[in-house]
Amino acid sequence: MGASRSSGTTDELGPDEDSGGGPPGCSVDPGPPADDCGIPGEPPGSELLAALLDGMDAALCAFDAAGTITHWNREAERVLGWTAREAVGRSGFAGWAVRRADADEVRARLMSAMDAPGRQVHEFALLRKDGGRVLVRTQSAGVRGADGQPAGVYCAFSEVHAQIDLERAIAMSEALLEDASWGVVLVDVDLRPTVVNAYAARALGGSRTALLGRPLGELVVQGVEELEAALHHVLAEGAPSAPAELWVTLRTAEGERRRCWRSGFLRLASPLTEEPVPLGVGWLFRDVTADRLAAQEADRLRFRTSQLHRAARTASECEDPMEAATSLLDFALAGFADHVLVDLVAGERLVRTAATPFDAPGPCLPVSGGAIPARYAPGHPALRSVERTGTVRTSAGAGDAARSWAAERRWPRDAAHALCAVLRSRGRTLGVLTFLRAANRSAFERPDAAYAETVAARVAGAVDLAQVTAGT
Repeated sequence: MGASRSSGTTDELGPDEDSGGGPPGCSVDPGPPADDCGIPGEPPGSELLAALLDGMDAALCAFDAAGTITHWNREAERVLGWTAREAVGRSGFAGWAVRRADADEVRARLMSAMDAPGRQVHEFALLRKDGGRVLVRTQSAGVRGADGQPAGVYCAFSEVHAQIDLERAIAMSEALLEDASWGVVLVDVDLRPTVVNAYAARALGGSRTALLGRPLGELVVQGVEELEAALHHVLAEGAPSAPAELWVTLRTAEGERRRCWRSGFLRLASPLTEEPVPLGVGWLFRDVTADRLAAQEADRLRFRTSQLHRAARTASECEDPMEAATSLLDFALAGFADHVLVDLVAGERLVRTAATPFDAPGPCLPVSGGAIPARYAPGHPALRSVERTGTVRTSAGAGDAARSWAAERRWPRDAAHALCAVLRSRGRTLGVLTFLRAANRSAFERPDAAYAETVAARVAGAVDLAQVTAGT
């Protein structure tokens, strides 16, 4: 806001004036007063008061008890175009800052604040110096003299659209930080949460107050490096042009949870400085885990269906049924497992008939030199699959036991997850398929078991045909 005058302001509300509404010897015409016109008797420190008024962000003017303008700051000059030298000393707004037809009503409503408690809010249409009209919202309140009697009125005003914009911004901020349908977290330059709304608190697994000031690494087990890198980038370079999807693993009271957050970032800077000073980052996110998992599952299903279709077409061109079986397994392995073993029933035991290489990736081929007995110990997953006539899933544990887990089961040493699916055809158990994954892949899940059973059914048909052909 601007000051009442460049030389300072008075400690009184108005000059010792005559009924004309201006200092003695000074014109009250719209033109600027003479250089020596002013309010006499300014006390020490009035320059400081003038500077404070000039630094305000709202337009401000003040009237004495008679309605004469005593203060007019630079923001008032910016809004209406009238300088302090042109405004101070005038009697109200009549004829220059408001239309004469509206002057009496405006004056009465402003001066009524002198005798009323608290602040009064009004909206007026004022005139700019260039003749244009501007709608302003005013807050006015009375001023008391040293004797406690009404001594005048001060009035702060701003353009209505600017006030409405400010109110909208405040309302938007409060709504976002309270009950928005997505998470909002404000982090400081040290990347510690300073404000967390209700959605974000639920997503992060804590209360809104307990999460404040804690390093993100205490909340996010995996994915915190990517999150912090994104926040650092926003602080240094500004907000990215598009939202990003971040996969994180959270540490909660119920255990670790894997989540996908679609995130947007905003760099926060102080509006009170000439040079932007970063205050932190506004992080907005929404949990899209269910959507992403559904999309991944749909993509996986389409790929596996395509592989089965290609496998069936390839197998139909094979003269040897066992070649058709191994061709089916080559297509099934893509994106599904690292190794596959084919063990067929021979009397009371299983014999290894075909397998992928143990020491490197490769196609599924018949065992060189013919089938060999599979030396499985009692309780082996393959034996249990045959006994149950169903599918068995298992995984290695952690620590030293994991390193010996595969060797004890006669599997490739990099195996950490296994799925055994029984081979059934014409009501008979022909053997078992064993799919193996390395430790860098996830364990087999229920949808994987359904796919393995579909593959096993097709392989069992080819194996049955091979056995029938060999018998004839």
